[in-house]
Amino acid sequence: MKPVIGIAGNERTMIDGEAHWITYTPRNFVTQIQQASGLPLILPMGAPENAAQYVAQIDKLLLAGGHDVTPRYYGEEMHPLIQGTHPERDAFELALIKEAVAQEKPIFGVCRGMQLLNVAFGGNLYQDLSLVEQPTIKHVQAPTPFRFPTHAVEIVADSRLGKLLGTTYQVNSFHHQAIKDVAKDFQVIATAPDGIVEAIETSAFAAPILGIQWHPELTAQEIASEQQIFDYFVHQF
Repeated sequence: MKPVIGIAGNERTMIDGEAHWITYTPRNFVTQIQQASGLPLILPMGAPENAAQYVAQIDKLLLAGGHDVTPRYYGEEMHPLIQGTHPERDAFELALIKEAVAQEKPIFGVCRGMQLLNVAFGGNLYQDLSLVEQPTIKHVQAPTPFRFPTHAVEIVADSRLGKLLGTTYQVNSFHHQAIKDVAKDFQVIATAPDGIVEAIETSAFAAPILGIQWHPELTAQEIASEQQIFDYFVHQF
């Protein structure tokens, strides 16, 4: 049996003569989970009370990128530079996280997914990178295509990522927010040259939790080590 990887779905409108709401996840996540011989299962956004039943159907949980996390979840008002939020998505994914921990199932968060993990366990965020004291790296790499890495990260050698990727690594970058104060029980395991948090992990719970700031799903088809992240998550994590 292939491991079933639940991917928390996003939603948006599609215009095709008239407006329709669609539930989706970026195809790259589906492709790379399949490439890793996992079985991806998109979990459509819904009522938080349904999270337990959703999580019971999966082996592991993947949290994808997208909206900014609603600041009230970490005790702040919206800064003028915050971008689109989706409180219902936040509430549902926070419930998925709670249930994954309760049901002892691993969690992997990418970009917003990492940031939401930090908030879920008591950490907070910079609502915009301009609020960081001295950012020196371009963290929104557009218009450079996202399949190309654009800056380095330093990874802690004895972390899960360090053992998998080595201590110096190149990543792509597409985010305007970042972790500020790291949640209790989590460790920072990768940083950019300007100190921005690029990965966190914890072993404080029955199943491991890992979050990364970059987007390996967009580079995995060209960079073998990025696919190895998905292989590791599906089979060894």
